[in-house]
Amino acid sequence: MDPLTDELNATYITFGGHVELHKYRFLYFTIMFIVYVLIICSNSTIFILIWVQKRLHKPMYIFIAALLFNSLLFSTVIYPKLLVDFLSEKQITSLSLCSLQSFTYYSLCGAEFLLLSAMAYDRYVSICKPLQYDIIMGNRNVIILLILAWVLPACQLVPSLFISKSYKVCHLTLNGIFCNNAISQVFCMDSRASYVVYGVFIVLNTIFLPMLFIFFTYTKILIISYRSSVNMRKKAAKTCSPHLLVLISFSCLCSYDIVIARLKIDLDKTARFIMTLQVVLYHPLFNPIIYGLKVEQIRTHLRKIFSHEKHKVNVC
Repeated sequence: MDPLTDELNATYITFGGHVELHKYRFLYFTIMFIVYVLIICSNSTIFILIWVQKRLHKPMYIFIAALLFNSLLFSTVIYPKLLVDFLSEKQITSLSLCSLQSFTYYSLCGAEFLLLSAMAYDRYVSICKPLQYDIIMGNRNVIILLILAWVLPACQLVPSLFISKSYKVCHLTLNGIFCNNAISQVFCMDSRASYVVYGVFIVLNTIFLPMLFIFFTYTKILIISYRSSVNMRKKAAKTCSPHLLVLISFSCLCSYDIVIARLKIDLDKTARFIMTLQVVLYHPLFNPIIYGLKVEQIRTHLRKIFSHEKHKVNVC
């Protein structure tokens, strides 16, 4: 088929979630561009630090690097299109690209929870089974966990691409600023039962089961730490607190996305716009700040780098 014919037959969707874009488009663009640059710089700095420093080539830091890399991918899926929309007269996208963005967005969200689960398991083995740590968390097992973290969520979401093709498009306006769960609103659905059941299956597998596993491992860690010495309790608190903070933060943002988008709760347009921005703005910046400040080894190396750069500037 002729490419021009394909383009003419494509279904285009308008993003209707922007608030007074004609008045504040340059302000929105400037703020989000600065945030995107900060996300790239902060996540990349720690990721490269872990990559370069051989002392940090341990499972705990490898999982942190994977989490930061996931944040970079997550932001890249959203920000470039969002920045283009801020400066465009029409905020539109094709249905196929919208489906792809939604698919990638939720694949990476699922990967985030599985990476946090892998980190929780690593801490559990380190604190509760220290003598078996090198065997259980060997390089091969770490690689398998990383591959599963990115592949499993994507595989579970593949059926959604075919399910959406079975529905006709009834609405051409999406109540949002990028493609997430709200994409279901553009389809004609006489019965949403199969869609809801499939959605519940995805949520259980990618969010609730990993969270139950994480809470189980941290409960075991707390029990072991409580029965051990004061030093053990301090060690457990230092290594586990950053992961718990990231988990709580990300879970709260995902809860908003599920409740508002999937259940179609009526929310003021401005409030919806602000909350949607929080999902893509807050968390990718939160990860490097938490791990940069809370993880001692990373904080120490960052301090050395910045003090060295400051010394070079003073010399010049």
